[in-house]
Amino acid sequence: MKTNTFLDWLKAAGIRALKTVAQTAVATIGVSAVMSEVNWIMVGSASLLAGILSLLTSIAGLPELEGK
Repeated sequence: MKTNTFLDWLKAAGIRALKTVAQTAVATIGVSAVMSEVNWIMVGSASLLAGILSLLTSIAGLPELEGK
């Protein structure tokens, strides 16, 4: 991979992973009826796992980079 191509991939994959982490956190928090009942360890671990899975999925290819 060229340096620019790798950096482009890293940026696109990172943005996608951060969005996935945020969406997972919002969905996991939304399951609780009251904020005091939120299991923050579960929110963090589920969000982290979602981010890792997003990065691994991005290895297969990113539509954002198809034209580059």
